[in-house]
Amino acid sequence: MEGTPESGSSAPGSAEPAGSARGPEELPPEESEGCARPLEAAPKKLCGYLSKFGGKGPMRGWKSRWFFYDERKRHLYYSRTAQDANPLGSIDLSSAIFDCKADAEEGTFEIKTPSRVMTLKAATKQVMLYWLQQLQMKRWEFHNSPPAPEAALAGNGPALHLELGQEEAELEEFLCPVKMPTGLVGMAAALQPVPAMPLALQNISLKHLGTEIQNTMHNIRGNKQAQGTGRGPPGEESSPSGEPQREEQPSAPDPSTPVREPADSPKPAPKSSLTTNLIQKAKRQGNTFPLFSEGLTRNRTAQEKVVALEQQVLMLTKELKSQKELVKILHKALEAAQQEKRASSAYLAAAADEDRLELVRHKVRQIAELSRRVEALEQERESLAHTASLRERQVQELQQHVQLLMDKNQAKQQVICQLSEKVTRDFIRPPDQPSVPADAADRDFLSQQERLEHLKDDMEAYRTQNRFLNSEIHQVTKIWRKVAEKEKALLMKCAYLQARNCQVESKYLAGLRRLQEAVGAEASECVELLRQLTQEALQWEAGEASDGVEMSPISEYDEYGFLRVPDYEVEDLKLLAKIQALEVHSHYLLSLEAVERPLRERWAALAELVPSAELKQLLRAGVPHEHRPRVWKWLVHRRTQHLHTPGCYQELLSRSQASKHPAARQIELDLNRTFPNNKHFTCPTSSFPNKLRRVLLAFSWQNPTIGYCQGLNRLAAIALLVLDEEESAFWCLVAIVETIMPADYYSKTLMASQVDQRVLQDLCSEKLPRLMAHLGQHHVDLSLITFNWFLVVFADSLISDILFRVWDAFLYEGTKVVFRYALAIFKYNEEEILRLQDGLEIYQYLRLFTKTICNSRKLMNIAFNDMNPFSMKQLQQLRTAHRERLESELRELERLKAEYLERRASQGRAVPEGCASEDEGEGEA
Repeated sequence: MEGTPESGSSAPGSAEPAGSARGPEELPPEESEGCARPLEAAPKKLCGYLSKFGGKGPMRGWKSRWFFYDERKRHLYYSRTAQDANPLGSIDLSSAIFDCKADAEEGTFEIKTPSRVMTLKAATKQVMLYWLQQLQMKRWEFHNSPPAPEAALAGNGPALHLELGQEEAELEEFLCPVKMPTGLVGMAAALQPVPAMPLALQNISLKHLGTEIQNTMHNIRGNKQAQGTGRGPPGEESSPSGEPQREEQPSAPDPSTPVREPADSPKPAPKSSLTTNLIQKAKRQGNTFPLFSEGLTRNRTAQEKVVALEQQVLMLTKELKSQKELVKILHKALEAAQQEKRASSAYLAAAADEDRLELVRHKVRQIAELSRRVEALEQERESLAHTASLRERQVQELQQHVQLLMDKNQAKQQVICQLSEKVTRDFIRPPDQPSVPADAADRDFLSQQERLEHLKDDMEAYRTQNRFLNSEIHQVTKIWRKVAEKEKALLMKCAYLQARNCQVESKYLAGLRRLQEAVGAEASECVELLRQLTQEALQWEAGEASDGVEMSPISEYDEYGFLRVPDYEVEDLKLLAKIQALEVHSHYLLSLEAVERPLRERWAALAELVPSAELKQLLRAGVPHEHRPRVWKWLVHRRTQHLHTPGCYQELLSRSQASKHPAARQIELDLNRTFPNNKHFTCPTSSFPNKLRRVLLAFSWQNPTIGYCQGLNRLAAIALLVLDEEESAFWCLVAIVETIMPADYYSKTLMASQVDQRVLQDLCSEKLPRLMAHLGQHHVDLSLITFNWFLVVFADSLISDILFRVWDAFLYEGTKVVFRYALAIFKYNEEEILRLQDGLEIYQYLRLFTKTICNSRKLMNIAFNDMNPFSMKQLQQLRTAHRERLESELRELERLKAEYLERRASQGRAVPEGCASEDEGEGEA
């Protein structure tokens, strides 16, 4: 079946065998030198006649085709004859693999691409191996050469030749290089007659009948022009096909280059007049190609010098052109930098709001351009990923094929051994056995010898096939690795551009917010315009999604269902949330290759979880999303293995269904207040609210002392989001309340929670003295802010990206992690708090400032590295001291309460029961 030529390409394969006087690279003396050639020698053309299997119905069979490799387009073109102007089709070698089968007809091999498989046949086995080796080298050259041919010639030529030489040396370890078959491959093959087919019409491609007609008309016109202009001196006869005369026509195409060159393609360098004179002199001596070759033999030395000089001139011209392009690029970059500088200066110097708005619009256009570049890189990355997957499948197929061949080879070797033993037994007979007639013995011997020769030939064929397939697997593997490296580099570049895009977008939103604050109330038009620009910026994602092009890399929800940009009623808060989401994504993209990807690889390599210093560091760095359920289950089991009994959870569920717990009403009220910004708890069809209800009811029966405390719903919800299973979430809640936190942390008095707030104030005074002095000056009580942090382990305070990293370390190390992160949060925003000089303003900032933390790596580094370490022993000592002090205060309060009641009783005042209960409630408070 014939291939389809590339759109827009024409006639890479038209060749005039006798008119190949375009340059010294096609000279027959050069072709006869074999595979190896010096670096300074001109490259040989890869072309020749091969048989191609294709067609349909009665026309299906072998067809003779002229194949030629185009160095510029890196495609293998084919046409019916060497003189055709337009190719019938082409093969893209960039993604092709090659195969030869030992049991097929001699000289048969296959070229497999993702779209089709093409079966070809060479005249001899040597020609087949030469084509296969050359095609391998062309494919390797394609994957190692730079995109621009000019750059390759100017600066990377020697390096490319060095890499090709190394690849040739590596392939020689598998299969010895095959010398170029004289007369069957190269420009000399164009002189040979077209291989005859059994039927004249069988060689014609009916699929490309229009191309066949165009080629025929082109050949007829060429022959007529040659006959009209090729009348030479007496005795000089033109060749039957007119090829010698066609070589002087300016429109004569080249077998290795298209006829119709693009407008912007580089023009070939003009040939030396000396070379032209030599060629014309050779033509005058005779019109046949052999005489042309003999006429040039005497001047070979001079021509080689001319060739070397022409190549040097060509390389210098290309290098000069590339240098000029580099200067132009640098000049454009300098102009862009100067323009950016002028724009920044104009922005700073602009007095009118209209000028600043125009500059803002200019930044918007720059952001759009950057987004388009990111989209193009995304498409390129997807294309490379698809190519890499295809390569992997091809390598797997080749490996399976090699294994089959090795098994077959081993079976044949066993057959040969058996036959050899049989032959030996036939010729070494015991004396008592009757002798065999001489003629019969000779015939048996000859047949056995013939079979052995055939088996030896088969073994040699399989050995050659095995060596070639090994070389093919070796090269395909190296190409796959190079493609994987290129894909990795493009992914890094794409991530960097996405991060830069997020940073620019967040700065743009921040600039809009500052302008909106700066514009006075009297400029109503400017305020309205700024509000419109802000709304457009917030709706960028929705607009891009409706167009079918995902320009922004930020999704609406994270992997656990939390809304990245909460739908606040206050526009200013929504704008701040969008800025923060962009900053978080920017930090993630910038650390993707350097931090996140190596971290994922380390977690993937960690098969068994064992308590160790390495595991501790990995948990502090954060567990990847795909490994977190497995790690949390192990951490919970490690905490609750002495409490866990089979069937315990189902028994507690049955008890909760049989009788109603007193805390069931409060649990039902808190279900609707659990994470209103998470789709799993707000969607009416979600199963998470029912799971959460059952987990909390089971825990209320598991621990009747606590029953239910507000805040437990958030702890259980976080466990459900990660573990997804009800029973696993239940035991996670048990682990937190009964093994990690102190005993009475969630009791009615919240004694341990109050103790931890006093411990935190001591640690803040020790490690953040400036901040505590500032808060004390403005009479700010930190416990009003931090009490909820400790009660729900930051579930309501931190963004989800940081929250789950905190929980990773918390489930392993305990409450010490909560203190470390509480101190780190204040340290992270210390300078911002110190700038505030009003108590009410400080309270308002502390209520929301945890949501402004974007850089999880920076916060983790502060928590575990910058802060002076404190041990769990020190923490227990502080807790013990503050607990004794708090209990003493409560006893003193009870004593004062009793004295007060006695004093009132002694004065004869009866205290009403209702008032007494109210006083008692105040005392407890």
